[in-house]
Amino acid sequence: MEMEHEMTSADMQQCIQNCRDCQRICMQTLTHCFARGGEMAEATHLRLLMDCAEMCQTSANFMLRVSDLHPYTCAVCAQVSEHCKQSCERFGQSDQLQLCADACQRCADSCHYMAQAAVAA
Repeated sequence: MEMEHEMTSADMQQCIQNCRDCQRICMQTLTHCFARGGEMAEATHLRLLMDCAEMCQTSANFMLRVSDLHPYTCAVCAQVSEHCKQSCERFGQSDQLQLCADACQRCADSCHYMAQAAVAA
């Protein structure tokens, strides 16, 4: 039983790190897109980057507090991160947006896992 608790704790720590990384990269990408302008600066895309950054921060905070509600924030974070990833992938020519898409995918995967693991427990 103790081993299971340690694995869950390690999974949560990894998810917190993935959320923090995604939040940081989304904010950097937001700045990049503002600077580049054009299609990268469309309101829908910028809003999604901001939504993703904020949801990642919120989800990380819920996990850091070991809130009983973290599965809910993780589930929403997984959805928002997936949408953000798809939006960033539209700009395949940009290294920054590919970094963001990759970070969003890692975050979505780990948050989805945390949300599902909590439901199964």
